[in-house]
Amino acid sequence: MAKCEFCDKGVTFGIKVSHSHRRSNRTWKPNVKRVKAIVNGSPRHVYVCTRCLRSGKVTRAV
Repeated sequence: MAKCEFCDKGVTFGIKVSHSHRRSNRTWKPNVKRVKAIVNGSPRHVYVCTRCLRSGKVTRAV
């Protein structure tokens, strides 16, 4: 579910490093919302990251 359908932003992986420099794996998840948007002229529910919503790449249906 955590993938934007417009820019394909998804989960990224990395390493969390504590103050004592102990390392463990972690993930960064995108801020993805389920919105009703106009896609190919018809309204449908899509998963969109908030960056695409804010920049105007997505036209929301009312």
